[in-house]
Amino acid sequence: MTTAIIVAAGRGTRMGPMVDKLFLEVAGAPVVAHTWRRFDVSPDIHEIVLVVRDGMQSAFTDLAQQYGFSKPYRFTIGGKERQDSVWNGLEAIHATSGLVAIQDGARPCTDPGLIRRCLRAAERLGASVAAQRATDTIKESNGGSIIARHLDRGRLWNVQTPQCFQSEIIRRALASVREQGLVVTDDTAACEFIGQPVELVESMEPNPKVTTRADLPLIEVLLREFSPDLASPK
Repeated sequence: MTTAIIVAAGRGTRMGPMVDKLFLEVAGAPVVAHTWRRFDVSPDIHEIVLVVRDGMQSAFTDLAQQYGFSKPYRFTIGGKERQDSVWNGLEAIHATSGLVAIQDGARPCTDPGLIRRCLRAAERLGASVAAQRATDTIKESNGGSIIARHLDRGRLWNVQTPQCFQSEIIRRALASVREQGLVVTDDTAACEFIGQPVELVESMEPNPKVTTRADLPLIEVLLREFSPDLASPK
């Protein structure tokens, strides 16, 4: 069995304190509805765990009914840090789930083929991550606004989601991080901490995340092109 864990417990402070970016409408539906659909229609996913803020369960249940999502799903509550939310998600997966795909709730354009390739890579190596090659020139600062050195962009990747793992590997990695009291910015960093190799799976299609309002026009275009059917509720 393979489980998708959709991390949807954050509010997105860069949108403003009163704005829940996951429920902003884009291409006729809330951002998180598009994300959920990507995994609901994937033949490689058997169940979905949504990590949400306490009190939001009914709002997500309404989405499932409104848009006709059919895969089995359940909720768990988010934690203080992202890694805590992912841990809670892992605690909620089915006992027979051997693979997990961890997805940002605010990343609604993920290509179904990318989900499959990330899962296959995780089957082979134990851990994988969707990523795009860096195309801009990258500089490192000295902690301020002055360039300290030039970085070779040929070795640099922008890491995205899904991040896919054999279940026991990501459990062990996050448990080690938690035991040491460390905070990691993504799940692959926990794997790096225990020496677990992570395969980079190149994302050939746009896979943006909603971070600020400036991201919405591009995502609108992408979703209108690739997910037109979700704009009409069931």
